[in-house]
Amino acid sequence: MRNEIELESIIEDYLRGNLSGTEAAAFEELRANDPAIDHKVVTHKVFLEEMKQYGSVLSLKQQMDKAHQKIDVAALTEQLRPHPSFIVNLWRNNKSAVAVAASFLLLTIFSIYSIQHNTKQNGTYEVMRREMANIKSNQNKLVRTIISSSKIDRGPVRPAKFGGTGFALTPNGYLCTNLHVIKDADSIYVQNNNGSFKASVVHRDAEHDIAILKITDNSFVPLSSLPYKLKKNSIGMGENVYTLGYPKDDAVLGEGYVSSRTGHSGDTTQYQVSIQINPGNSGGPLLDNYGNIIGVITAKENNVDGATFAIKAKYIQQALNAIPEDSLGKKVVFSKKSPMQGLSRTKQIDKIENYVYMIKVYN
Repeated sequence: MRNEIELESIIEDYLRGNLSGTEAAAFEELRANDPAIDHKVVTHKVFLEEMKQYGSVLSLKQQMDKAHQKIDVAALTEQLRPHPSFIVNLWRNNKSAVAVAASFLLLTIFSIYSIQHNTKQNGTYEVMRREMANIKSNQNKLVRTIISSSKIDRGPVRPAKFGGTGFALTPNGYLCTNLHVIKDADSIYVQNNNGSFKASVVHRDAEHDIAILKITDNSFVPLSSLPYKLKKNSIGMGENVYTLGYPKDDAVLGEGYVSSRTGHSGDTTQYQVSIQINPGNSGGPLLDNYGNIIGVITAKENNVDGATFAIKAKYIQQALNAIPEDSLGKKVVFSKKSPMQGLSRTKQIDKIENYVYMIKVYN
């Protein structure tokens, strides 16, 4: 508890500019290396801004109360008659009070609008898990292919309840998706053009909405080396990006660009990208022009066109690092250069399609 209080005090001094240059630099380095502390800084900054706004409103209200006390209401009532000079005299005798009252009215209207707008924004952060209970399996081309082969586990007969997207992190069956995609799952199946395979959750990162799955199906054949790498350093605004996901039963391409280096409400663990997505895209990879994975699609803002959020790739790496090496089989090392660099978008998609999976959740 004492350490938490000391940390809050340091964060406040940092945001108010009370730290020395050396102290501020050291804290910024700590913030860059610790996502939890960075999140606390963002949260505290929002809190301070809201308190400052509340203080401004309270101060103006006090000024209005004082101005109201100075207005001679009885005299105004006595003078009240339909004559132009009344308005002139009213303004001359009470212009300072009227100005304060008008300012307060405008600020109140703005504050109400701001509160309503922010509430609406916070309420429309929508995760992109797909409801699948009403989807008919006989319309699924991939399922028809699976049924035609007795060598492949078809999974449960009952329809999946929820779905999303995932992508390979290792050739031997470790996948990344969003934690909210596999929430409350009794069983999980992952599916691509090679078949449908049973999987289990091996790591949950609730803070960053990341889950690592492991294909446990005996029919799964390990993939060849990954055609992409994780890009853990920051990406610039305006850079073109794309995603591949399963908002329907076939993979769908989405293209756009990075519109902000931070996500919802200034969240530094996310990017905001201008890509139209739909339920089912959650857990899909976000790639740059060179075929590097820069993040994982997680949610969108409903009242802003094309405002999609993606968890940054460094947190995917952190989640993967949390799995013991003996479980992984060997240490996961991504190549320094993406194998897809220099390829056209079409060629890149051809290479990654079998590494991107539809996630099916049964409960």
